[in-house]
Amino acid sequence: MTDEILVVGDIPADTRQAVVGVVKDLEKAFNAKDPVALSEVYAEETSWSNAVGTRMDGRAAIAEFSAPALKDFLRDSYARYDVVKLLQIAPEVIAVNVAQTPTDGAGVPVHGTHGAALYVIARRPGGWKIVAGQNTPVEPPSAS
Repeated sequence: MTDEILVVGDIPADTRQAVVGVVKDLEKAFNAKDPVALSEVYAEETSWSNAVGTRMDGRAAIAEFSAPALKDFLRDSYARYDVVKLLQIAPEVIAVNVAQTPTDGAGVPVHGTHGAALYVIARRPGGWKIVAGQNTPVEPPSAS
């Protein structure tokens, strides 16, 4: 997967791997409907805007929102997160563009709204974490 990622800046291979790992951990937690694991990929002090524009500040707010959402309106939603670009902002601060593809529970792509997310991932004392992000819904391409 990392061979298909556009890399802008001098990002060492181990940093690339760690940052992509954060995105994969987020995907795994979302698909497992695990609000604790999902919130743990975020820094304690973070700012996140979800696909409907709700801003959450701090890991605790993300966990508080995610717990009921993953059991309610997101319970049948699954996705694949593909990192498409890494942009070095500063040493140990990487902007990450992610393409989100809706899938079924087995990971097979399905028709539905896609997502385009931008995460800012930085090294923190506890490891690499999302410090800011925005998720944007993208309507699926029309069949022509």
